[in-house]
Amino acid sequence: MFLSVFEMFKVGIGPSSSHTMGPMVAAARFLDMMRASPFEFAGVRASLHGSLAFTGVGHATDRATILGLAGFSPDTYDADKAEVALAALAQTQTLTPPGLGRLKFDPKADLIFDYDTKLDGHANGMILMATDAQGDVTLREVFYSIGGGFVMTEAELAAGKATDEGAPIPFPFKSAAEMLEMSVASGKNIAQMKRANEVSRGCDESLKKGTARLWQVMNDCIDRGLETDGILPGGLSVRRRAKGIHDALQAERGMNLNAPHTINDWMSMYAMAVNEENAAGGQVVTAPTNGAAGVLPATLRYYLDHVPGASEAHIEDFLLTAAAIGGLVKYNASISGAEAGCQAEVGSAAAMSAAGLCAVMGGTPQQVENAAEIALEHHLGMTCDPVKGLVQVPCIERNGLGAIKAVSAASLALRGDGTHLVPLDACIETMRQTGVDMSEKYKETSLGGLAVNVPNC
Repeated sequence: MFLSVFEMFKVGIGPSSSHTMGPMVAAARFLDMMRASPFEFAGVRASLHGSLAFTGVGHATDRATILGLAGFSPDTYDADKAEVALAALAQTQTLTPPGLGRLKFDPKADLIFDYDTKLDGHANGMILMATDAQGDVTLREVFYSIGGGFVMTEAELAAGKATDEGAPIPFPFKSAAEMLEMSVASGKNIAQMKRANEVSRGCDESLKKGTARLWQVMNDCIDRGLETDGILPGGLSVRRRAKGIHDALQAERGMNLNAPHTINDWMSMYAMAVNEENAAGGQVVTAPTNGAAGVLPATLRYYLDHVPGASEAHIEDFLLTAAAIGGLVKYNASISGAEAGCQAEVGSAAAMSAAGLCAVMGGTPQQVENAAEIALEHHLGMTCDPVKGLVQVPCIERNGLGAIKAVSAASLALRGDGTHLVPLDACIETMRQTGVDMSEKYKETSLGGLAVNVPNC
């Protein structure tokens, strides 16, 4: 099993990796299928199913699908060009993706929110179709947005999880137990094994540049969030809070009046800054998803800004360790809120962050595994119930608390020797089983929980 650090952490746009980035990626893939087809096409259509239908408007799924069919991609997204494309569509009811000419597309008629038809493969399903001059469908593909910006076709999903067909890697661990066994046998820590795997598929220089860019985008996102205030879009009138908290904390510095727990406000603030940017449709990095994108940057920023002896030289080790843990969770359970609730998103993010922090603070591989398990264990059962389908309430604050749990988990693990009762593998399997048993109301459909008990206006 190999999942690159650059698959786990992807630069994209808010507010959702599964509901915004995924549909845009799926549409881009469908355009490639159209370009490779011998048929001539005159139009395109789309239908959204399951969670993509129920919370699609709040997550901008309709907008993302349209822009994807227009030729936009999350990693190169240009907001100004997107607005120009949408304005042109409103006037002409046609899309002009590169290499395909003019395609008829009326958003009101050709983009359907199908609340009744559930596709079998995953809660986040969509069908994309291309039509000929008579309006008949001549190309059709079912896509599933499986969380974290990952997209699979119906056939790819049916083929199973073990779809990596690349060259062999030095440390092909598929479980935490295997990871620790390989660590003991090789004398390498988790980051070193993960680095060896990455380099075997790429090169050392591209790894350094790539991880540096990931942190730069994450850190820039924090800084933008700390400098911006106002009301978030979507109709809930949620006010940005990170800037105000930051201003207050800065004013209190040097007064020697702060209680020790004030450090929690710093961690929450960093995370909230990211998720407020995400809610506003800004540039973020999946970590492992957009809805949980604030936990890891907040934990890493806490380390760099508040831990004595912290060094930027350890950033790559932090990200590699976190990616190794995230890969185990994704492979053996899920990182999708629509599949397993928020335990799969913020829970996974906290486990990844705790592992990364524990590693850069000198933890052994056994302590790192323990830190990840503690963080995930104490998110088990967490539902995904966004009010009005927006990635705002309870998502923004939930990232702050996820960061606090991650730091606490790493600290607890470092106080021990790595010996503990519940293995990480057992915790991941428990999360998977809990997700299977969880009611669909609590899986990013906004049909239960806070989503129905809090007024939406």
